[in-house]
Amino acid sequence: MPEVKKTLEEIARLVGGEVVGDPGIVITGVSGIKEAQDGDITFLANPKYAPLLEKTHASAVITSREITKAAKPIIRTDNPSLAFTKIVSFVLPVTIKHPAGVHSAAIIGKNVKLGRGVAIGPYAVIADNTSLGDNTVVYSGSYIGCDTVIGSDVIIYPNVSIRERISIGNRVIIHSGTVIGSDGFGFVTVEGRHHKIPQIGTVEIGDDVEIGANVTIDRARFEKTIIGRGTKIDNLVQIAHNVVIGEDSLIVAQVGISGSTKVGNNVILAGQVGIVGHISIGDNAVAMAQSGVNKSVPSGVTVWGYPAKPAEVARKVNACVQNLPRLYETISELKKKIAELQAKLERK
Repeated sequence: MPEVKKTLEEIARLVGGEVVGDPGIVITGVSGIKEAQDGDITFLANPKYAPLLEKTHASAVITSREITKAAKPIIRTDNPSLAFTKIVSFVLPVTIKHPAGVHSAAIIGKNVKLGRGVAIGPYAVIADNTSLGDNTVVYSGSYIGCDTVIGSDVIIYPNVSIRERISIGNRVIIHSGTVIGSDGFGFVTVEGRHHKIPQIGTVEIGDDVEIGANVTIDRARFEKTIIGRGTKIDNLVQIAHNVVIGEDSLIVAQVGISGSTKVGNNVILAGQVGIVGHISIGDNAVAMAQSGVNKSVPSGVTVWGYPAKPAEVARKVNACVQNLPRLYETISELKKKIAELQAKLERK
């Protein structure tokens, strides 16, 4: 890792922070708070790790503005995580070298429109009537179906499948193994046999969306499955047909969203959340990990559990469940005492 060799004061200017302590300390590296050594700068964003502020071997720590003093120099910032990200990007700029130009082994269909600076890797398939915006990169082994429109500065990593008639905005990142526009899961059962319902809609993905590895986003039965601008989707997520997800939401690994559900803006769906179909999740709502959401969630509400309840209610229910063994013993003892009293009364 290259050395930083910047004073604490210089770093503070870079991130718009305030130095508390010696501003002349020279920083030579970046690291996590547990692994940091002398010369490193680290950060503290989560208050539960506050004790590490006194234990870390780092020479300086980036903190929130709530921290006013510490055993070592700090840089107070509005957002420690964002500030540290800026420093890491400055020290270690992204050096991924994307493909350049259209490889001779790429398969390009008829009437394909390629913007300036488009790169297509070997064995990628671009079907007929497709459009790729400026500086978009398609890695090897990916497939883009006919009549699909992809914006500028999009990165499509290896082995991504994008079906026909899909719309993807600008600056979208799609990781390997993802499938966009596969058929929605729709069948009608007649006399015990399942008959496929045609899925003739599409998928629309807004600007600045990032989609992790092995995500599946189904096309709508009619109209559109929509992923709003700025939403970030983790690996191994299933989004069913006609789902609408708003802007700047976070969808964490192994979430499953059933058909025709509407998810608002700035929503967080934590790991392994399952959501039934035809409900709505309001803006700024949170579903905590492994929640089973079976009814609509109002805006700004945090839910947890199965079935999901407001978090404060779910915690009380969980506390009661933890007491069940003790309550069972108490009830058993009471039943014995009642039986003994009944026996005495009968003898009189």
